[in-house]
Amino acid sequence: MQATADHALERAWEVLETVPDPEIPVVSIRELGILRDVRRAADGLIEVVITPTYSGCPAMSQIAEDVAHALDIAELAPYRIATTLTPAWTTDWITDEAREKLRAYGIAPPTGNCGSGVPAGEQPITFMPKPLPAPACPHCGSHHTERLAQFGSTACKALYRCIDCREPFDYFKPY
Repeated sequence: MQATADHALERAWEVLETVPDPEIPVVSIRELGILRDVRRAADGLIEVVITPTYSGCPAMSQIAEDVAHALDIAELAPYRIATTLTPAWTTDWITDEAREKLRAYGIAPPTGNCGSGVPAGEQPITFMPKPLPAPACPHCGSHHTERLAQFGSTACKALYRCIDCREPFDYFKPY
């Protein structure tokens, strides 16, 4: 039975690797770090753990539906989808491949490290966010960019414009 359980989990990971983010379809929920775990629960069900990019993310119900649909098509029922807010999602979880896909799609990926590698039990307090360099334009690569609005097409992105090529673009805010 263990080999079957392991095969089902491996298959679930493979299937869920292909589930796109509903707001940025060029990257998967796994590449964004939204898909946190696929495991066997104590009751024997496959349990899929997802974490929203922020606590009010309106796409989470769609992501859960897409996960369920993918598992149903792969005939991996029964399963449970659990949403967890702890640890909080961070842009540090976005894979390097996803960052390149974001750039190619016209979204500047987050810059810097948000410190998700802080040891357990320690919680740094930040009163003033440290200023980050302006993101590079995903269209022409120029760092000569300006922020137009704190929020872009979604709350997790800011709206920027390249001063050189004049193209507007979303910047995936680091947090």
